[in-house]
Amino acid sequence: MDSIQKIAVIPNLTKKSAYETTLDVLTRLERLGISVFMTKALRSVFTGGRISFCADTDELCSRADMVLTIGGDGTIIHAARHASSFNKPLLGINTGRLGFAAELERDELDMLSRLKDGSYTIEKRMMLGITHSGADGKKEFRAMNDAVISRGSLSRLIDIDVCLAEERGYICSYRADGLIISTPTGSSAYSLAAGGPVVEPAMKCILMTPVCSHSLFARPVVFSHHSRLAVTASCDDDTEVFLTIDGAQTVTVRPDDTIYISEADTETEFIKLKDRTFYKVLNDKFTEKGRRP
Repeated sequence: MDSIQKIAVIPNLTKKSAYETTLDVLTRLERLGISVFMTKALRSVFTGGRISFCADTDELCSRADMVLTIGGDGTIIHAARHASSFNKPLLGINTGRLGFAAELERDELDMLSRLKDGSYTIEKRMMLGITHSGADGKKEFRAMNDAVISRGSLSRLIDIDVCLAEERGYICSYRADGLIISTPTGSSAYSLAAGGPVVEPAMKCILMTPVCSHSLFARPVVFSHHSRLAVTASCDDDTEVFLTIDGAQTVTVRPDDTIYISEADTETEFIKLKDRTFYKVLNDKFTEKGRRP
């Protein structure tokens, strides 16, 4: 692969040891002769070296060869929406708890030298394109992990109908706490906790997993990545229904609204520095062996 010369560094300083890890990363990148870009909000926190400060995350991603995050999975997901818009690969360093999407842990920073000599590979992962269509118009979103339709704070079930959008072909209905539509990358996140299948993240498909469905026969469903789903949701009383994108962006869903979900026209590219399988990562992260203080 090409040598990396310019890196956008996005730290989440609310995470334990993220600040110290970021200082270590910046020192290593300077020694490698790699230029660093950070947002101007961090100008007073990180000084010196080869750091250039940018107005916002989009400018950051546009100027760099790749994006490096320091934090947890949420930090990676947030950065992925920006990095994918500029076709820039992403590398995560874990300072959170699980860090399932991260490539490196804090004790593996020596491997950053592989970015300079091109000793890395790229793994492409599909994203979801979500359109919320209602009386107020259409809103477009992209998700690396999932789109979740869920109820508000009251303990009421919601009615969810799922169809194939083009054919208006009925698929199924649920009375449930919610519904998760996820990518293969998101299969190891909320979908897994709700009983969904684990899918290799490099695959292309769309997963649908009901949350606490009031049915004996509700099961997760896996669709082709060519599918375009149309979802409607409502409740018998005043309970609010929400659409949440990657746990960060939330929209209120009204009974006449329709949520369209399909494969996005952009992908997230992950930099891989290690020769390990997805199943090795799965076992390391979800067993006692993989837990870190």
